[in-house]
Amino acid sequence: MATVRSLCRVTNATVIYLILYHAIFVFFAWTYWKSIFTLPQQPNQKFHLSYTDKERYENEERPEVQKQMLIDMAKKLPVYTRTGSGAVRFCDRCHLIKPDRCHHCSVCAMCVLKMDHHCPWVNNCIGFSNYKFFLQFLAYSVLYCLYIATTVFSYFIKYWRGELPSVRSKFHVLFLLFVACMFFVSLVILFGYHCWLVSRNKTTLEAFCTPVFTSGPEKNGFNLGFIKNIQQVFGDNKKFWLIPIGS
Repeated sequence: MATVRSLCRVTNATVIYLILYHAIFVFFAWTYWKSIFTLPQQPNQKFHLSYTDKERYENEERPEVQKQMLIDMAKKLPVYTRTGSGAVRFCDRCHLIKPDRCHHCSVCAMCVLKMDHHCPWVNNCIGFSNYKFFLQFLAYSVLYCLYIATTVFSYFIKYWRGELPSVRSKFHVLFLLFVACMFFVSLVILFGYHCWLVSRNKTTLEAFCTPVFTSGPEKNGFNLGFIKNIQQVFGDNKKFWLIPIGS
């Protein structure tokens, strides 16, 4: 009778472990997929030079006149940031006046709205359209590694006590625990850094290079307060914050 109860407890625990594992794995894979396949959002057409303005700009040989032309065009647009020299931010490859927080990605060969960085791990540019998914991917990756490390730790203790009979299983336990802990440490540092960026409403590029406004450099120029900074990334509806859908 005691054996049956013990088996029932083991079975119940195994079912709970499997349900939790697959739930975390589904969100981990879902957010990874969204980070990879959500295309970076580009500036809309109003920021592009018209054919006439483009011809006029390219045919003008005097830099000071080109600079003034961009200033005149930018007056019609909601653009408040400038280059370090005070000029209007212009992309000569995409032929557009860059919106605030927009940067040209040389890997993607396009201007990306609120560009954070180009991530080789997802082979995609992280910006306005997919920054939420990237943060969720980091969060679920951390949770995934932590879950694996904690569930395999009991077998690691058995290994030290000599209670694991199979030599092959010993190697698997040691390798799995090592890899899970290694990725957990590296990912939790990266995730913590991006949480700090979100709390300040900064991008990685802005953390390394202070944005310049028409009034001058301002390192906290986009800071709206803690809650509104989070809403800038995850949206106003809190029930969608943990789910990898556009919000």
